[in-house]
Amino acid sequence: MTPSPRTRILRGYGPLVAFALVFLLMALFFPTVGRKVVNVDGVGAAASGGDQVDTGAGTQAQAGTAGQAGTAGAAGAAGQVARGAAPPGSAGACPDRAQQVPSDTYSPPCVAFSGSNGGATTRGVTGDTITVAVRVTNDPGFQQALAQAAGAQLTDSEDDIKRTTSTLVDYFNSHFQFYGRKIKLAYFNGKGSALTELQGGGQEEAQADAITVSDQIKAFAELNGTTEPYSDALARRQVMAFGAPYLSRDWMTARRPYAWSVATDCSIITESMTTWVLARLGRKPATWAGGDLKDKPRKYAVIAPENPWYQECVDAGKKIAAEHGEHFDDTLSYKFDINSLSNQAANMVAKLKSEHITSVVLGVDPILPVFLTAKAKEQDYHPEWLVAGTALTDVDIVGQLYDQDQWSHAFGISYLGSYQPVRASYGYNAYKAMQPNNEPAQIVDIIYYQLYMIALGIQLAGPQLTPQAFERGMFSYPGGNGPAGHWGFGPGEYTPTQDAREIYWDHNAVSTQNNKQGAYIETEPGKRYKSGQWPQGDPPVFVQH
Repeated sequence: MTPSPRTRILRGYGPLVAFALVFLLMALFFPTVGRKVVNVDGVGAAASGGDQVDTGAGTQAQAGTAGQAGTAGAAGAAGQVARGAAPPGSAGACPDRAQQVPSDTYSPPCVAFSGSNGGATTRGVTGDTITVAVRVTNDPGFQQALAQAAGAQLTDSEDDIKRTTSTLVDYFNSHFQFYGRKIKLAYFNGKGSALTELQGGGQEEAQADAITVSDQIKAFAELNGTTEPYSDALARRQVMAFGAPYLSRDWMTARRPYAWSVATDCSIITESMTTWVLARLGRKPATWAGGDLKDKPRKYAVIAPENPWYQECVDAGKKIAAEHGEHFDDTLSYKFDINSLSNQAANMVAKLKSEHITSVVLGVDPILPVFLTAKAKEQDYHPEWLVAGTALTDVDIVGQLYDQDQWSHAFGISYLGSYQPVRASYGYNAYKAMQPNNEPAQIVDIIYYQLYMIALGIQLAGPQLTPQAFERGMFSYPGGNGPAGHWGFGPGEYTPTQDAREIYWDHNAVSTQNNKQGAYIETEPGKRYKSGQWPQGDPPVFVQH
């Protein structure tokens, strides 16, 4: 019997999907940032072997507390730090190399250090350790739904994830300059539910868990700060929080210097996607739609989660369109509920078809298009599917799971860099450098890039580590370019990506990720654009190679 779309995606990529839904984003590879750049493929994190070096850093640049400072405030003392500048307290450049980790394209500059690190410089920091909390949530209903749909439990157990996280912490402790300190993980069983919080609830439990982190664990940071309620509660307790996906620029800046994420902030996504549509498509005929929609004047609908913080970014997109004399013809929202996604998709497709929508903008999680494309095929609806680059929808191994007749009309933008084979990624190589005789959890890259941001900030902050010094250090980061895109930070930039590439789906192309048929193709290999910089005119998509 042929498996259903739900069963196929969950059975083959259960752990990946679980994190995509629970964390609502995380891809195997992460974003890009900066100006228009050309990607450079790196050798891989493990290529450097076991080299260690000293760096220096960290005066306490003044920064606002949670809920106070805006973007203008962020351009204060911390924003004046020159990119690539040596951290205060350093002893100069390393005599033996320029990069902290040779062959790692995201490596910060190597800086020599000797002397005192200042001891206990802030909560969670001693002369020897930096305590990073890791909240473990209990979402039995969600796990049961996955098990029922997939016919099996998730491949990555809690022990797999803890082992992988601890091994990657060992990697960063041994490869980055932490001035005599080491990251120490503190796992705890939280009261909150990640799924409930992603749906907008669980405020009291999230606050209780934040109090545990600040007052009992006394942590400097929380690695698993991956929901809006929890990240907000942590910021209010002045704990560094990492991972809440697709929140707005204003949201992140208002909580500076405590809120950070590898997921591109939704303000950037909204601005880039809207200006791309205006520059590239407009109201011209829907050339790449099918059936009776082909070559009809474009009509647009946007689909995004119902969560208020995501709908704020949809509203921002409407405002940008209105400023250019345009509008979206409809906006649809949906609830994160795996058991009802099929029915929700059927209703959405019926509505889109009745309104003769030619072009559907997808600001969605990676599972919904499985059902959208299946229901569109059932209802003989063939629009242009416009990819906004959110939550794995622009990754080959996920695009392969969508209905290929439908997805052959998919194109848009992506914040990711060039793809790597699944077992040749930076995260995988970093793990194998420390544990060559066993395999990491399948979500190794998610954990790796989350930890990489923490490690970057600690090294660039210097010996006098505080949240304010962390921010100043991140703003001094000269940037890096590779399979996760081009990274960089600055005032108002608390996620590592501001530019994107243009892509389209080719169901005949062979993916470099898994050597299977179906892959995204860049329209202009190596070129990336920030919001408002997209070239005018029809995108060169669906060309023959």
